[in-house]
Amino acid sequence: MKLNERSLAFYATCDSPADNAGFLYKRGERHTAYHRRWFVLKGNMLFYFEERDSREPVGVIVLEGCNVELCDAADGFAFAIRFGGTKSRTYVLAAESQEAMESWVKSLSRASFDYMRLVVRELEKQLQEMSRGLAGGFGGSRDPPGPLKPKPSGLEQSRERLPALPAIPPKENGCAVWNNVLGADRLPDTSGCGGHDEEGSPRPPPLPPRRRVSNGEAASAGAAGSPSAFCRLHEQYSREVARLRQDWQQRRRGPQP
Repeated sequence: MKLNERSLAFYATCDSPADNAGFLYKRGERHTAYHRRWFVLKGNMLFYFEERDSREPVGVIVLEGCNVELCDAADGFAFAIRFGGTKSRTYVLAAESQEAMESWVKSLSRASFDYMRLVVRELEKQLQEMSRGLAGGFGGSRDPPGPLKPKPSGLEQSRERLPALPAIPPKENGCAVWNNVLGADRLPDTSGCGGHDEEGSPRPPPLPPRRRVSNGEAASAGAAGSPSAFCRLHEQYSREVARLRQDWQQRRRGPQP
């Protein structure tokens, strides 16, 4: 991958999210004075600008093969970025508060690809241990575990514990037929006596005989339900309701003078 100043300047000022950004004091290489600079951390690259609104960065620090260390307490909230090698430069930076210094040290320590490689290896190791644990939990079978079944709710568990209800017997002539509950292949005994059958099972009660309606009862029932009787009853109640409504309206109006 080829990089030049233009591509670095574009990456530093583009709208891509930054891992950390803020003002830090940077100590010069030749002069030990500190200069306030605006720092932006993107990936493993630490850009620094003269001002926050600057269009191009002054420099960039590639955070590979380095260590982030705290400086002496006399330097305030200072920390250093040290690279391996005899001729490598050490960058000394200082924050404005203890909280800002801790945030920058944590972000810079996790910015390198070496750190990300270690994190990935640790996650892969944990995943392998979890896979072996799951395989041992399922009896050491090599087949992957099937989908987990949802645990039945309390209502479903209570339904499972309830005994099965008997089937509702059909009705014949307004009475239930008993031969579909026990011994459905045998016809009910209509001899009129109860007791038990040959196998010792209780016999169902006999069906009651049908009642025959006489001609007189049918005539009286027809007269009671004739249309003329209903009309007379309807007219009587209508007159009573009209009279009560008229009395109620007179009481509401009050006594007339």
